[in-house]
Amino acid sequence: MISEAPPFWWRKADWRAWLLLPLSFLYGRIAGHRMAYARRASVPIPVICVGNFTVGGAGKTPTALTIARAAKAKGLKPGFLSRGYGGSLDVTTVVDPDHHRAVAVGDEPLLLAQEALTVISRRRVEGAQRLVAEGADLIIMDDGFQSARLAIDYALLVIDATRGLGNGHIVPGGPVRAPIRQQLRSATALLKVGGGNAADGIVRMAARAAKPYFTASLKVRGDNTLAGTKVLAFAGIADPAKFFRTVESRGAEIVVAKSFGDHEHLTEEEIDDILTTAERQGLLIVTTSKDFVRLSGHQGKAARLVEKSRVIEVDMVFEDHLAPSLIIDRAIVACRERRLREMKAGVKAIPAKAEPL
Repeated sequence: MISEAPPFWWRKADWRAWLLLPLSFLYGRIAGHRMAYARRASVPIPVICVGNFTVGGAGKTPTALTIARAAKAKGLKPGFLSRGYGGSLDVTTVVDPDHHRAVAVGDEPLLLAQEALTVISRRRVEGAQRLVAEGADLIIMDDGFQSARLAIDYALLVIDATRGLGNGHIVPGGPVRAPIRQQLRSATALLKVGGGNAADGIVRMAARAAKPYFTASLKVRGDNTLAGTKVLAFAGIADPAKFFRTVESRGAEIVVAKSFGDHEHLTEEEIDDILTTAERQGLLIVTTSKDFVRLSGHQGKAARLVEKSRVIEVDMVFEDHLAPSLIIDRAIVACRERRLREMKAGVKAIPAKAEPL
């Protein structure tokens, strides 16, 4: 299964967004009510959620990875909790990057598992229990902010400074997942990624709501220069244009750009088209980390494409390099306060070996 946001979501609201307004209103009421009133289960360790206001990528996965590295630097054992979107497994699973393939567990969990303990689960509470049982002392949720199943100690909402909230309408008329004010009430802080101004409005709203915000940017890892190189760039992510801009920022000339749906697994015909086009025109093939892991572990043409592709890896770099550590510290304090409130109220955190909810 893939997800591909309609292009009109990311432009000024037009007749399609307004035509869908009744459905957006209904979706927003349901999503907002769930966020405000759904019962949240508790686990005995801090939970940091890296989410976003909208459908599609804003940099959640690289942000989660940066926080995990900061946690490890503090001597903690972080564990990632992911739904495993795009994968076929529907049972709670500890991801093994040397064993699993993206078709089973999803592309993002494979990237996360290269950094730290990772569990995928369609039932987030059960997944959190598994992480506790595996010895994690900090949970980092990659997405799941609006699902309202697990008590969150620190909710960091990532917003892309170039795309912002798109047309500002709620699904299905736009990319927004739930009423903005409700999301802000449940958020701890914002992270604005990039140098555009499309996120300035929501940042001002957050400031009025006394919510702090951080700034960061995606930086290419290592000396990955492509100066003067003619390339074929392909990407199956939520915002392929962002990847293409990154490739061009390394000095490359994109002769052919191919966009696919977010999390899409390429067909044999699509892989063959990429290979033959690049060979015919003498182009270097470049792609994203997510696309690379989706292709890895396969045979035939997919293996050949893996061999011939150069991966452009990026890291989320906070303007304040101490911010990830600060986020972790505040999550730990919030967890202690939550546990204290639960003890006073006679509420017990769900033990690691409790029956799945």
